[in-house]
Amino acid sequence: MGWYAGAKRDLPWRASRDPYRVWVSEIMLQQTRSASAIGYYERFLRRFPTVRDLAAAEEDDVLALWSGLGYYRRARNLHAAARRIAAAGRFPANYEDLRALPGVGPYTAAAIASIAFGLPHAVVDGNVSRIIARLINEQGDVGSSVVRKRIQRVADRLLERNAPGEFNQAMMELGATICAPRSPRCGACPVASWCEARKAGCADELPVRLSRAGVSEMQTAVVVVQRAGRLLMRRRADSEARLPGFWDLPLVGEIAVVGEVCFQGTFRHSITNHRYVVQVFSGKVRGAPRGFRWIPWAKLATLPVTSIAKKAIRHCHGKHPTGKGVSRSKGEAAECKQGEASG
Repeated sequence: MGWYAGAKRDLPWRASRDPYRVWVSEIMLQQTRSASAIGYYERFLRRFPTVRDLAAAEEDDVLALWSGLGYYRRARNLHAAARRIAAAGRFPANYEDLRALPGVGPYTAAAIASIAFGLPHAVVDGNVSRIIARLINEQGDVGSSVVRKRIQRVADRLLERNAPGEFNQAMMELGATICAPRSPRCGACPVASWCEARKAGCADELPVRLSRAGVSEMQTAVVVVQRAGRLLMRRRADSEARLPGFWDLPLVGEIAVVGEVCFQGTFRHSITNHRYVVQVFSGKVRGAPRGFRWIPWAKLATLPVTSIAKKAIRHCHGKHPTGKGVSRSKGEAAECKQGEASG
């Protein structure tokens, strides 16, 4: 904790112990690095400064602000939980009630309980799990339930119960900045003298993670169709497994393109264990096919738009959905062919 007092980064969510702000930050930091979350956190709180403001918002507004941060189930759970909190008239102030909120697991509940309310619950995220695995020279798979429980017990014993929130943040900061996944900075670590893995010379090899499901390579192709300052798009159905409710571009084969069919280029996009190679085409249609709508260019900034669609629009037109110009790289000139084509 002494090390943390002098070494902690100046992150915006550390300026307040307000449970709503702590909660928003912890949800955003699930699966997201601090540096990437800062801008989203600040914009989100400007738009929704209180839990009641978030509860009163439309889901599209919440998803639009979250767009680009990924793992959109987090945003939906945050919105649903805000409505539950607003209906109850108070923010849950203990671990069990926090744990009952949509999208709040053991780690997030412990973080909010300790930081916002000073309750003695030890957090174990990836950073803390790595620190403890090295401290005790844990040779088991940290993904297994047995090892996870063992690490949690150690975390519970280590917790400074007089200042649990500060201690938890110190542990997370240590993992994020010193006890890194690769090439840990053991010489700068305040607890290096207690580290069994360092003594054994294997700190860089821990934690042990047995291989999981491999990454699958996938290919897809989208069509960018523009008319009079509007784009042809469809809203993904609520029943779709990926990104329900988001706006997307038509896939090749979904619409009948007439006239020039222009190949604009290719880009790569990763979603969890899927890596996409996306081909981008542009063309024209006689009218909006069933299930598609013409969306005004200026309105796109207020809608939840898939990341693949954003990248394709930028790739094709050199612009973000906000209308800000983005230059295409050299050699990305479109190749066009005449004639009618389905997609």
